[in-house]
Amino acid sequence: MARTSEVWPHGAPAWAHLSTPDDVASRTFYSELVGWEISPGDPEFHGYAMAMYDGTVVAGVSPSGDDNLAAWTLFFGTRDADETARLIEQHGGTLLSPVLEIGDAGRMVVACDPQGAMFGAWEAKLMNGFGLHGETGGVAWNDLRSSDPEAAREFYSALFGYHFTPIEMAGPDYMTFSLSADGEPQGGIGGMMGMDGFPSHWIVYLAVRDVDDAVAKASELGGQVISSSFDTPYGRMAALTDPTGASFWVMTFAEHS
Repeated sequence: MARTSEVWPHGAPAWAHLSTPDDVASRTFYSELVGWEISPGDPEFHGYAMAMYDGTVVAGVSPSGDDNLAAWTLFFGTRDADETARLIEQHGGTLLSPVLEIGDAGRMVVACDPQGAMFGAWEAKLMNGFGLHGETGGVAWNDLRSSDPEAAREFYSALFGYHFTPIEMAGPDYMTFSLSADGEPQGGIGGMMGMDGFPSHWIVYLAVRDVDDAVAKASELGGQVISSSFDTPYGRMAALTDPTGASFWVMTFAEHS
């Protein structure tokens, strides 16, 4: 995965946006932390702003308005937002919005899965989604922490036709998902992994040049460290919240010889 100007396939993570009660503070935080350029949002679209890295669109930042929501939402590509909305309800999910027309950019729906994890689906028109993914400066990976991972896998497979692969080191209830039997992993679905008591949720991982530097910088900028840096076979990672309370992870990719 790298830079692309193509529409993301059906079921692939295609976009992520931050809903924030303080878009000025959030723009400053992520600009300093990840190196994004985020201009003030367009009033025509309720202040929605695009985050850019090295001239490429990587994420969205949206004022959350009266609900004061502070959260990252992951969107999956869909060929047909109406059909995806129908399947969400058919398989026990809850629509948080009807299918929305976002000008000539595309169509979207936001929902919760049966375990309560919020996500979205994006039907691209003029805005394809991530212009950069899986590289420094962009979203690197996505995980679902679910109170019932087996049921969650059944739900998302019904929506997007996923194929699952267990990862032995991650425990018996964690599997990556792919768009085909031999396809590249797109993310993972597993249990709460020590986060019992928290609601089910999708995690957005942001790729940074140095995780330890990012952890130190996040604290300086008013964020909080939820999980200190640690190494995995896939790279070094840490869990953070931004100054408004939105949680996310940072990671640096492992070097392979």
